[in-house]
Amino acid sequence: MRLAFAGTPDFAVPSLHAARAAGHEIASVLTQPDRPAGRGRRLTPPPIKRAAQEAGLPVQQPCNLDAAALREAAGDAGLDALIVVAFGQILPREVLAAPRLGAINVHASLLPRWRGPAPIARALLAGDDETGVTIMRMQPGVDTGPVLLRRRCPIAADDTAARLHDRLARLGGDALAAVLADLAGHLAGAEAQSPAQACHAPKLTRAEGAIDWTAPAAEIAWRVRALQPWPGAWTTLAGETLRVWGAECVSAAADAAAPPATVIAAGRAGIDVAAGQDALRITRLQPAGRRAMDAGDFVNARHVLGCRLGT
Repeated sequence: MRLAFAGTPDFAVPSLHAARAAGHEIASVLTQPDRPAGRGRRLTPPPIKRAAQEAGLPVQQPCNLDAAALREAAGDAGLDALIVVAFGQILPREVLAAPRLGAINVHASLLPRWRGPAPIARALLAGDDETGVTIMRMQPGVDTGPVLLRRRCPIAADDTAARLHDRLARLGGDALAAVLADLAGHLAGAEAQSPAQACHAPKLTRAEGAIDWTAPAAEIAWRVRALQPWPGAWTTLAGETLRVWGAECVSAAADAAAPPATVIAAGRAGIDVAAGQDALRITRLQPAGRRAMDAGDFVNARHVLGCRLGT
């Protein structure tokens, strides 16, 4: 088939490779314009642009992907389908309808659960034990289109958003290749989503990184894993920020009377902090202005037992 591919971040790269490896013609790769990034704020190309250029594929970076931009990408031969993977823009109806077989999306959740831009983090924040990828035909609306294929993926107890992202990106590429092998057949058997089962996955905010020590320790541990690499979970100790990069829920029966945010144990295994229920064992942290370190190394240099965090 003759395809155009619209995507931007690292998550889209395995899908681009999968479509190309399956023998489909990629007429054009569409992505967001280069943006300033890093401490030097240098213009940086999106990961999908780098991947496309390495593969010798033509790249276009329209400020808005509209019908005119898609016609330019398609050329005179037209398109069988538009593949969209985390492009970063809501596409207008005329773009979705332009290719012969429509626009196909790879989404990082088991739709209709976690529609929206942050499905991986939201699944972890909710304590889900399973997620996956969905291939759907796009229609106006946020991730509301009929489902062509779902592939499931268990969430491990130590999964972070970054680790789960990489697994789902690879799974998305595999699922896309399976759908493209018989796109017409999958479209004929598409399954409408149930609005009653839908929930939304809004973008993360920096404020969500603040740890609420009155929450159950299990939920705080989910937050630590969900917010990696950005915005990161954090608390304070004596007014200084501590980023928490590793944590687990442990029993705190012996110290049940300790108020939330109190350090009830500290040693080589980590720093145990009383929470609204049970305790959170911090295993890896990062003091302000320093590198991340094991919590055991931190307590070797600083007394924290009995201290209150978040103050």
